Amino acid sequence: MIYHVVPGAEWNASPERPYAPSSLVEDGFVHCSPDEATTLKIVNAFYGSAPRPLLALLIDEARLSAKCVWEAADPAPPPGVAEDTLFPHVFGPLDREAVERVLVVRWDEEGRATGLADVPPDVRP
Repeated sequence: MIYHVVPGAEWNASPERPYAPSSLVEDGFVHCSPDEATTLKIVNAFYGSAPRPLLALLIDEARLSAKCVWEAADPAPPPGVAEDTLFPHVFGPLDREAVERVLVVRWDEEGRATGLADVPPDVRP
């Protein structure tokens, strides 16, 4: 499984279509991460002020129709992530059928991501 972070409203905006975040146009691929620990470090580095609920999609890489390439972070991984960590980059929209689970980011009182949990019914896709 690979992980992708997305605000709930963005994920739920067009459920009848494959999901294509702005990074697909801007960077040419969809940013993903290899595991939960790395995902939480990414959330804390880049998504602290993102609209909530913030979701983590667990994606079965084998079920994607777009090519997925594991690459080094450029220019560097977020703080706390090893330099040699490879990140899955999906070079096309995410097929919703490839999403095995949708989790919500849990936050502590200081606004730091602390874990992932099942999505409450009111934010399910």
